[in-house]
Amino acid sequence: MPQIKTRDVLKGTVKAIDKSAVAAQRMKDAYVRVKDKAEHGYYSAENSPEEYATDRVSTLSDSALHEAGHQLDKRGRKAVKETKDNISKAKDYFKQKKAEQPIQQAREQAKQAARTAGKAPTTGTPPSGSITQAGTTSGQAASRIVHRENIPIRTRGHRTLSVRQSVRSAGNATVNTLRRGAKETGRSIKTAEMASKTAVKTGQQAAKSAQAAARTAQKTAQAAKVAAQKAAQAAKRTAQATARAVRAIIAGVKALISAIIAGGWVAVVIILIIVLLGCAVSIFGGGSRSSTYTPVSAEVEVYDPMIRKYAQQYGIPEYVELIKAVMMQESGGQGLDPMQAAEGGFNTRYPHVPNGITDPEYSVECGVQELKAALEAAGVENPVDMERIKLALQGYNYGSGYISWVLRNYGGYSVANAAEFSDMQAARLGWSSYGDKQYVAHVLRYYPYGRVFSMGFGNHAIVELALSQVGQQGGQPYWSWYGFNGRVEWCACFVSWCANECGYIEAGIIPKFSLCSDGVNWFKTQGQWQERNYEPMAGDIIFFDWGANGTIDHVGIVEYCENGVVHTVEGNSGDACRQKEYTVGSSSIYGYGLPAY
Repeated sequence: MPQIKTRDVLKGTVKAIDKSAVAAQRMKDAYVRVKDKAEHGYYSAENSPEEYATDRVSTLSDSALHEAGHQLDKRGRKAVKETKDNISKAKDYFKQKKAEQPIQQAREQAKQAARTAGKAPTTGTPPSGSITQAGTTSGQAASRIVHRENIPIRTRGHRTLSVRQSVRSAGNATVNTLRRGAKETGRSIKTAEMASKTAVKTGQQAAKSAQAAARTAQKTAQAAKVAAQKAAQAAKRTAQATARAVRAIIAGVKALISAIIAGGWVAVVIILIIVLLGCAVSIFGGGSRSSTYTPVSAEVEVYDPMIRKYAQQYGIPEYVELIKAVMMQESGGQGLDPMQAAEGGFNTRYPHVPNGITDPEYSVECGVQELKAALEAAGVENPVDMERIKLALQGYNYGSGYISWVLRNYGGYSVANAAEFSDMQAARLGWSSYGDKQYVAHVLRYYPYGRVFSMGFGNHAIVELALSQVGQQGGQPYWSWYGFNGRVEWCACFVSWCANECGYIEAGIIPKFSLCSDGVNWFKTQGQWQERNYEPMAGDIIFFDWGANGTIDHVGIVEYCENGVVHTVEGNSGDACRQKEYTVGSSSIYGYGLPAY
């Protein structure tokens, strides 16, 4: 009976088992290396072979985890998998052969029966090598082959096998430990991610809260800063008012003493009233931003004895303070011609040119005479006859011809007719300008009584000048004065021109501006600003926002405010100077600049 050929069938299986053997051999080699290391590293510390064997197995297990674990995991698993696959194939093959075996046996028995018909005994033991024996032999061989996967690889002793099993157990334990560690690591990572996300959200919320707190703190700081600035300005204004009150009292006392010495009892009574009113206004305020007094300089005060001497000599002792105010405006008490009297009719010694007098005392003597003549021409009756004093003062600057011209044409002084006379004389003489159109306002700021009896004169001056321009078309005098070569929107140029003519730009009371927004910014920076619901005063600068969108479109001058109606004078209103009216708080009004007249 032919033998069943299994070599080719089991070729793949043998290869797989060979791979397992190779892996086992590598593990064995690793074990030998670990053993050597363990023996060299720990033997000297052992007291007996038994302790050495016990510790060696433990040490070997730990070392094998690092030395052989990688090979066991990578190559062993792969070899085992291939072995299982090939054994499965072998099992399938033998199942098929086993199913075909009865048919083959029946054929062989038939053939055998034919060959031995009549020869073989009816009973007896089948010869060796019969089909049954062969079948049995084949089954046993197959069984041996099939179960070869369970046959342990022979080693060099029981100890080696035990160590190998320990290594395998350690490897399996390590794999399980690594798997559990991976799972724990995964859970830790997820926990960390959740904690990180929570921390990020918390941090973002904290950042938002911090930003909100920072913005609130910044707003609070800005509000505190503004409040501090306003408080400082208020304190400064209070201190200035107090100082003005003290100066007014001192000036009043001096004037009173001068009047007593001069023997004019009527003047004494008048001056006493002036002093009382002046002190009250200086201390408590007069309802007008123009009720201010600026004392003359120390240089002017030096001339006080000389001024009193010539005031007494020429019969106007009660006007000493007015004479000092004139000197303050003319020269500030400096130079050799402190009264600027060289061009006047009373100068008979020096050339009639500016600063022609080179003797200060002679300048004072001529100046006192010039002022006395102007006071008489204007019909001034006392030191508080302010309307006539204004006419006299402007006559001192322009010359006596102005006084007669005004009395003939207007009957009295006004800012408008002062400007008109100046323009007329400049045109006649071919000069660019003539005199100081705001000479009266400039002098009266140094006169301690003038501000009391001409309340609001400073702010009314610009109103009067603006009213004198009503009807002007095109704005050429205003935008050309500003410096433009062609027509521009000239409402701001008009306000600036009026302020300049009154001396307010030079004095820093009103800025020179051609853009409305620049004017607004200046007043706000100075802390001199009010919103649209404010009830303005004459001379305030009114700004407009036609679309109520925050854009400043127009500017004018407040003429007066009465019964909730604001009356204005505006340039470039229909390309002309016009008077207009608005309700207090109108949406067309952006706000007001408040000049410190």
